[in-house]
Amino acid sequence: MRTRTTVVLALIVAMFVPGWFASSAIAADPVTLSSQFVTDDAGVLSSSELSAANERLSQLAIAVDAGQYAISADDAGPLNDAQIDHVLQKMEDGLRASDWDGAVIAAADAFPGQSGADAGSLGGILWILIPIVIVVIVIMLVVRAVKKKKRAAQPPIPDPNDPYSSVSDEDLETQAGAALVAADDAITSSRQEVGFAVAQYGDDATATFTQVVEAAQAKVAAAFTLKQQLDDENPETDAERRAMHIQIIQLCDEADDILDANVDAFEELRKLEAEAPQALERVKLRHAEAQASITTAPAALATLSQTYDAAALAPVAENPAQAQQRLTLADTEIAEATQLIAETQNGEAAFAIRTAEEAVAQSEQLITAVTTLGTNLAAVEDQARALITDLEADIAAAGALPEAQTTMAPIIARTRTYVDNAQAKLQGSGRNPQQILDELEAANTQIDEIIGQAREATERAQRAERTLQQRLTQAHAQISAANDFITTRRGAIGATARTRLAEATVAYNEAVSLQATDIVRATERATRANNLASEALSSANAEVSSFQSGGWGGGGWSNSGYSQSYNRSSDVGGDILGGILGGLFSGGGGGGGGGGWRSSSSSRSSRSSRASSFGSSRSSSRSSSRSSSRGGRSRGGRF
Repeated sequence: MRTRTTVVLALIVAMFVPGWFASSAIAADPVTLSSQFVTDDAGVLSSSELSAANERLSQLAIAVDAGQYAISADDAGPLNDAQIDHVLQKMEDGLRASDWDGAVIAAADAFPGQSGADAGSLGGILWILIPIVIVVIVIMLVVRAVKKKKRAAQPPIPDPNDPYSSVSDEDLETQAGAALVAADDAITSSRQEVGFAVAQYGDDATATFTQVVEAAQAKVAAAFTLKQQLDDENPETDAERRAMHIQIIQLCDEADDILDANVDAFEELRKLEAEAPQALERVKLRHAEAQASITTAPAALATLSQTYDAAALAPVAENPAQAQQRLTLADTEIAEATQLIAETQNGEAAFAIRTAEEAVAQSEQLITAVTTLGTNLAAVEDQARALITDLEADIAAAGALPEAQTTMAPIIARTRTYVDNAQAKLQGSGRNPQQILDELEAANTQIDEIIGQAREATERAQRAERTLQQRLTQAHAQISAANDFITTRRGAIGATARTRLAEATVAYNEAVSLQATDIVRATERATRANNLASEALSSANAEVSSFQSGGWGGGGWSNSGYSQSYNRSSDVGGDILGGILGGLFSGGGGGGGGGGWRSSSSSRSSRSSRASSFGSSRSSSRSSSRSSSRGGRSRGGRF
């Protein structure tokens, strides 16, 4: 128990006391630390207790920020190597999970128990440990609360595709409620306005305004339904509530947009009512001008018919008659508005004037379409002539491709026919420019597609050729490197690497022979050659490394089954010399059969490390360090 208490105290002091003294919340003078692990200005510990604490505090240390830990024991102490490894194993799970106190307690529990003589000083240690633990817990809680508050205060990252991404759920709920109230008030106000309009202008005149308000009311009603679903006894998830609040806001916005358009129409109507006589005179003037334009429309159509066929003129052939009908309607509304103004019924007169204005505007638009048709048809002809120029260039480009006399020949001939026909039609009368342009565009699409395919095929072939040359270059370089490496170290390299190199050379030669007839197959063989050469070099490296570390693993020199030991210095120069001599003894070539040289005195023993680490999958993969000195033994690692 004494050992556990001491170890726990050691870790807590090592991890937290520096940060404790660094805080500015203590008003007392700073403590002057001694060179020992424990400073006892209050005199709580006796001399023996203080000495024991300092001695025990050297057993375990953990650097949380640096990710390192260490444990040590005196050579003459009661802990052997197995016990130290046992302590490390017990604390690993807690360290991996950042459970510092759990890890230390587990390590303390793993220490062998002490004699009962230490139990008497337990009380003094606990009087130090308990306040420290309390302060540490308070500090950790405060830090956690501050971090949580900072995270909550950070604004969310806005999403450009979501206008509400930066709005919190609480603010979104508030906005939805406010939007509902505003939309409901707007509906009420709009109904009152429509009621006044009906009383002033009549049901027929205000039917459109009534329909607009009803449409807005339907959207607000849907928003209220969503709000009721949010308030009922069936709970929704946070994501569902957020989506429903957004939908409420959107429905209210749509209703508001509808009502805004209605408000604008009301304002224009009231303005028209206020100046009804002046507005009536304006519409009469526009009516007279439109009537004069109608008389010129038939002559304009006759002129166009001399150049273009009936299909080209069909969109405007009925325009003069339609324009006259609109002006007749305008005449009726103008007469009615004149009478209503005379009777001081300006409200109803305003609706008649508005109807007359719309009729005259449509008449003007119909006549304008007749006069602008000639300009539009001429512009289409210009587009057709420009496309003919492009097609001539496409025909020339297609004729220069290798497929011009084979797969592309029908497309080239068909395109030439379209171009010749279009040129002839553009010179004659009774033509249809839009039809000519459509035919040319179809021809252009066909020839562009076939040229694109041919060019793409050419580009693919060029890319394949470049890829092949790259693979050949890589394979050649890799084969050369492997050959040079094996040749200069042939005494240490056996059959495997040499076989791979030989096969790589064969594959490379096949690739070279196929490059003119089968690029795909040639590329495959070049890739195979490069891979085999890489394997040869890797295998040769492994055999040389084995040779340098003390013996050949299967490709060394043998003479009639006689295997001779060869003992040299372990330096690289000696190993290379051994390889050269091996090559000379074998006839200057490569390795023979089995066997190999092994230095009878080259076996080395090394003490394997038993130190542990955490942060890896299991303790069996520990990669920590062990060191021993004259004063004690230690284990350490990183996490």
